[in-house]
Amino acid sequence: MAKNSVKKQKKRNSHLTGVIFWICLILIVTPCAVLGWILFSSAQDTGNPVFGNRYDGDLNPAIQKEQLSQIESSVSSIGGVEKVSVVMPTATLRVYADISDSADSESAKNTANEIYSKVASVLDPKVYFTQGDGKKMYDLEIHVYNLTDNRESDSFVYVIETKTSSMDEPIQQLVSEPIDADLAQRLRDAVIERETATPTPEAVEGGEVEIGGEDLPTEEEMNEQGENGEESGEESGEEGGEENTEEGN
Repeated sequence: MAKNSVKKQKKRNSHLTGVIFWICLILIVTPCAVLGWILFSSAQDTGNPVFGNRYDGDLNPAIQKEQLSQIESSVSSIGGVEKVSVVMPTATLRVYADISDSADSESAKNTANEIYSKVASVLDPKVYFTQGDGKKMYDLEIHVYNLTDNRESDSFVYVIETKTSSMDEPIQQLVSEPIDADLAQRLRDAVIERETATPTPEAVEGGEVEIGGEDLPTEEEMNEQGENGEESGEESGEEGGEENTEEGN
């Protein structure tokens, strides 16, 4: 009976050891296999572009090319508009209108409003430029300006009217005039001063450079000071040696 009990205990121990071995093996092999598959897949996809559409399920209904042509034709009929360009990169419809060079800011604002009305007659803002039901929709930008060149002129006017899909009503901004004129002028003056600043002849030739109201020594003066310091050190050392010798005597 005792021998049978010992044999059964040995079988149980060997069985338990085998179970533990296979469990450990699975725990080790499984993550290694997953990692190996990920590395293999990445190596296979290296150099291949990844295509996707971040507006998948959005922008519905979509704006068609025929509608863009209709908007361009309609905006061109507005008085004072000399040139029109309608583009739509990704999900933003942009309308650019070049108006008369003599137009002022009020005229540009009125033209921007007219263009918005023309766009709305083709594309209903509540449908195309307003998001809803968790879907993203288009944004609208209307750019109206009077000069294509010489935009540093005081007569330059640039108005942008914007209507994003999260806005209820469009807003206008006269971007050709700064909100804080004093700050803008200080920034311009700082840029001009930085661009026109020239180093002094002394700085170019290695002379003294004044920083913070103090004159910095030139390289030659620093070398001379170093030599003088070494000579002073040697003289001090010799005098100290002589004094020690006299004291010893």
